[in-house]
Amino acid sequence: MTKYSNLFLESHNISLTEHSSVPVEKNITLERPSAVELTCQFTTSGDVNSVNVTWKKGDEQLKNYHVSATEGILYTQYKFSIINSEQLGSYSCFFEEEKERRGTFNFGVPEVQRKNKPLITYVGDSVVLVCKCRHCAPLNWTWYSGNRSVQVPLDVHMNEKYAINGTNANETRLKIMQLSEDDKGSYWCHAMFQLGESQESVELVVISYLVPLKPFLGIVVEVILLVAIILFCEMHTQKKKMHTDDGKEFEQVEQLKSDDSNGIENNAPRHRKNEAMSQ
Repeated sequence: MTKYSNLFLESHNISLTEHSSVPVEKNITLERPSAVELTCQFTTSGDVNSVNVTWKKGDEQLKNYHVSATEGILYTQYKFSIINSEQLGSYSCFFEEEKERRGTFNFGVPEVQRKNKPLITYVGDSVVLVCKCRHCAPLNWTWYSGNRSVQVPLDVHMNEKYAINGTNANETRLKIMQLSEDDKGSYWCHAMFQLGESQESVELVVISYLVPLKPFLGIVVEVILLVAIILFCEMHTQKKKMHTDDGKEFEQVEQLKSDDSNGIENNAPRHRKNEAMSQ
């Protein structure tokens, strides 16, 4: 990177051939205003003079680009400056022969990186959310809570619950203390550059200490219910057996009484007979 018209010069190129079946794209990140030189090269076995060359920014037709050719190779170059966020975007070169070939340069500010998985922590604990920007140094960092459409800035000076710091310029850390379940949700870190800002979200999940115990408690409840059912069945069986034994005992007593009665009745005629014989 060298100085060019008081701006740093960014030079990038794309090569295409008549056999290119898909567009070729190149992603470029810019932190600061820059002078830009974009070059596209197209190689063909046909007549280079019959190839139509155009440039576009998005759908907007561009002018003042340069075209040159050597044997079987067509070159085109577009020079411009990017000094604000509106000039970021996609710049494309088109080579139209029998088919159209396209090369695209995508300009944007550096992306913020964070952990893809949600952070899970517990009520009452503290947590640190981290965002980084690799190979870049934002002018400043800010943190917001909420979703993509509605974001509320976190004021660390008015709320002691939050603390923001970073060990390096390309990193920011948000510390949230004395967590409650109301603190769960999305937290957005914004990195500000001269040409715009980049943002990313970190998902925070806050749970009670009882949550991990729920499966265990569920198992305990199931065991207690199972034991209670078994005890109830055993008690019911024992009561039924006791009633059966009482019934049998009652029948046996009645049978004995009946036998005794029959014995007395049988003995009475015998006594009368004996008395008659003695007379």
